[in-house]
Amino acid sequence: MRRFGGLVQAIGGFAGDRSGNFAVLFGIIGSVLALSVGFAVNLSQLYNVKSSLQGVVDAAVTSTARDLTTGVISETDASKSVQAFLDANSMAGILQDNQIVLDNLVVDRTAKTVQADAHVNVNYYFPLFSTGGMQRVPASTTALYSDKQIEVAMMLDVTGSMAGQKIIDLRAAAANAVDSFLGGQDPANPRVRVSIVPYANSVNAGALAASSVYVETSTSQRKQAPGNGAVQYVSGFVRPDNCATERKGTYQYSDAGPDVSMVNRDYLLSSFAWQTGTAACPAAALKPLTADATALKNVIKTFVASGGTAGHVGVQWSWYMLSENWGSVMKASERPAKMDPKNVAKIAILMTDGEFNLSYFDASTVGDVYNSAGKEPPRTAAKTLCAAMRNKGIEIFTIGFDLNETNAKATLQDCASPDTAKIKHFYQAANGTELNQAFQDIARNVEMLTVTK
Repeated sequence: MRRFGGLVQAIGGFAGDRSGNFAVLFGIIGSVLALSVGFAVNLSQLYNVKSSLQGVVDAAVTSTARDLTTGVISETDASKSVQAFLDANSMAGILQDNQIVLDNLVVDRTAKTVQADAHVNVNYYFPLFSTGGMQRVPASTTALYSDKQIEVAMMLDVTGSMAGQKIIDLRAAAANAVDSFLGGQDPANPRVRVSIVPYANSVNAGALAASSVYVETSTSQRKQAPGNGAVQYVSGFVRPDNCATERKGTYQYSDAGPDVSMVNRDYLLSSFAWQTGTAACPAAALKPLTADATALKNVIKTFVASGGTAGHVGVQWSWYMLSENWGSVMKASERPAKMDPKNVAKIAILMTDGEFNLSYFDASTVGDVYNSAGKEPPRTAAKTLCAAMRNKGIEIFTIGFDLNETNAKATLQDCASPDTAKIKHFYQAANGTELNQAFQDIARNVEMLTVTK
C-alpha cells in the first residue's frame, strides 16, 4: 500500500507543477514540428525547382538539336542557342529570380549529340541551421541531332476519282507538306530537297522525257527499250507528249538509269482517246529534287483530276527521283545523292485514293490495259517495286485517302516500311483535314528518323 500511495503522491506532485512541465514539453514538440515543416517545405521547393530546371534544360537542348538537324543553326551556334533559351526561362515560373547557369555544353560531332549541364542556386524558404540558406540544384540532358541530307519523293494521285473537293484537299495538303519539309533551312545550302511525281494513266516526265522515255511507234516496239545512247527514231520524228508508262523487260523492277534502258511510253497509251474526257497524260509534270518551295507549289497548283490509276508507274518514277543512277539526265541541283545511310536519308511518300487498276506491260490490246482476268495485277507490280526500294534503303510512307477498296489498303500496307515503336508508316485519311495531318505527321517522323537511324 505504501508503494501505491507513493505513486499517487508523485503523480499529484507532477500535476501540481504541470504548467511549467507542459510549457517545456510543448516548446520541444513545437520546435520539432517547425523543423519538420521547414524541412518539408525546403524539400518541396527543391523538388519543384529541380523538375522545372530539368524541363527547361530538356527543352533548350531538344530545340537546339532540332535546329541543328534542320540546318537553322550551325554547330558553332549551339551554345548561344541553349544559353538564349535558358536566359529566356530564368525569370519564369518556379525558377523566377534563380538565374540558370550553363556550366557546360558539348556538341559531339561523332555521336551527333548535344549535351548540356546547368544549375541554379536556390535560396531556401526556411533556412535551417544544418543546411544553410542556399542549395545548388543541377540538371543535365543529352539530345541527338543529325546533319543528314534528306531527299523526299512524293507520289501524288491525280486520277479521275480525285475530282472535286479531293483534288482541292490534295493541293492544300501537298503544298503544306512542301513548306514543312523545306521551311527554316538555308536555301543556298539546303539539307532537304523534295520531288513531286503526279500520276494517273501514266507519268508526265516533263523535261526528262527527251533523254529517258522511249516512245513506241508500233506494236513491234512494245518490248524492252534501248539505252538513251541508241538511235531511237527516224529523222523528223515528233514526240507526241512527255508521257511515260512502265519499263519493260529486264529492268522493269530496277532503278537502272536510262543510259542502260529507257522507260517505255507504251503504244497503247494513245488509244485512251476513246475514253471521252480522259487525258492520256497528267497535265502536271513531275518535278525532280529541289529546295525551291515555290517551284514545287507551282506544279501542285496545276493538278487536274483525270485518268485511271497506274499506281505502279508512279511508284517506279518516285524511285527514279531518288536514284543516283538517274543523275545523268538531271540538272546538277536535281541529282540524287549516292546511297549512304549514314549521311543521306531517302524517303518515298506514296499516296492514292483507290486501287491500282491498269498496266501496259502485259496487255495485248487496249481492253487488256485494265486489269482483266489472267493479267498480273498492277498492285503486284507496285509491291515488287516497293520491296526493291526498301532493299535499297529507301524509307517508304504510304497514305490512303478515302479508301474504299480492300486491295488498295493492302497494297499500301505492304508497300510501307515496317513500323517502329514511335513511327508508323501507313496512314488513312478520310477527309482533307486528315490528309493534311498525315503529311505533317510524316514530315515530323522523317525528322525523327534522321536522328534514330
